[in-house]
Order: sequence, then structure tokens, then C-alpha cells
Amino acid sequence: MRVTAVIRYLALLVTLLSTWFIMQTYFHRSWRAVSLRSWLGAANKPNSEKLPRHKCGNQKSCPQNYFAFKIISGAANVVGPSICFEDLVLMSSVKNNIGRGLNIALVNGTTGQLLKTDTFDMYSGDITKLQTFLQGIKRGTLVLAASYDDAATKMNDKVRAYFMELGSSHVQKLGFRDNWIFLGAKGLMNKSPFEKHIKNDKETNKYEGWPELLEMEGCAPRKMD
Repeated sequence: MRVTAVIRYLALLVTLLSTWFIMQTYFHRSWRAVSLRSWLGAANKPNSEKLPRHKCGNQKSCPQNYFAFKIISGAANVVGPSICFEDLVLMSSVKNNIGRGLNIALVNGTTGQLLKTDTFDMYSGDITKLQTFLQGIKRGTLVLAASYDDAATKMNDKVRAYFMELGSSHVQKLGFRDNWIFLGAKGLMNKSPFEKHIKNDKETNKYEGWPELLEMEGCAPRKMD
């Protein structure tokens, strides 16, 4: 009788000890796991809140009825220009559709649809090709242009006049190896606010023989009428 009671007592004791051991191990490890996750979550919280990405990688988004764009000129004669419109890269080295001189993309000013891209060698090319291209632009078309290497050697008064009609204020001063980026439109009533120009000046050039590259981003209004 006493032996049976002792056995039962030992069995109960073993059961209690086992339960205590399991509970201690489980809750201790769970607390550590939860605490670790909470700590990591608190530490990474600022990084987990990703900044919103805007079209073309711009710093700000555009309001309704505006098109996002980014234009980057070439850097010397090494790195080619790029033109992005509504988050689509229209021209770049990766797309293999850029060249020395002027790189131009035409976009429908109402729909935002790409109409045409072309490059014009302004150092040794035929300037009549650019004249014909500019003359054929239809009213309401957006014109995005970026220089690469040299955009002015072959430029004549007729070509400069075409760009002035598109809204350019700086094309008259464009010289050998200057950098120039521009967004204008056929039928624009005023001068375009989207234009940058930097002179080739050996005193201020960033690269030997060339000025630094230019970059411009913004929101171009949709043609509504």
C-alpha cells in the first residue's frame, strides 16, 4: 500500500516537474522571440516606410492633366543623354537610339503618346535633315531635346528660328559644345519655362573641353483644346 502511494506520488511529481519545465522553456523562448521581433520592428520602422516613387524618378508627382518628364543632357562625348516622359524612357544609351548632336523626341501634347524620336549630328551631319524634321512638327506636339557632345556647329539661323517658335529662349546663344536641354511645343504662345543652357568655358568646364551635364524635371501641361 505504501509502495503504491509512493509510486503515485513520484509519478505526480515527475508530471508536475515536466509541466513546469515545458512551460518555462516555451514561455521563455517565446518571450525572447516576440521581444526580438518587436525590437527589430521598432528599429526598422523608419526604413520600412518606403518613400513614394514618382514618374521618371522625379522628386514630386504631377497634378492631373500634367505630364511628368525628365531630360538629362550628355556628359562630354562619353555618357549619352536620356529623355523620360510619363515614366517611359524615350531615348537613352540603353535603348541605343541616341547620337552625337541633338536628340529629339516628339510627343502628342494631348494624349502623351510618343510620335517620333531622331538624332541629328550637329558637327558633321546634314543640317537639312533637322530643318525638314522641325518644319514637319504639327501644332500641339511637345518637343523634348537634349544635347550630346556638340549641338551647335552646324546650326544655322533657320534652325534657331524653328526652335524659337517652339518656345526656346537660349537657342540663339547656343555655341560649340554647349550643353542644352529643352521642352517646348508647336503653337506655344509664350516662351517655354522648361529650358537649361550652359556654356562651354574652359575656366568653368567640369570635363576637359565640355561643361557639366544638365538635368531638368518637371510637369508639362496637357493640351486640352
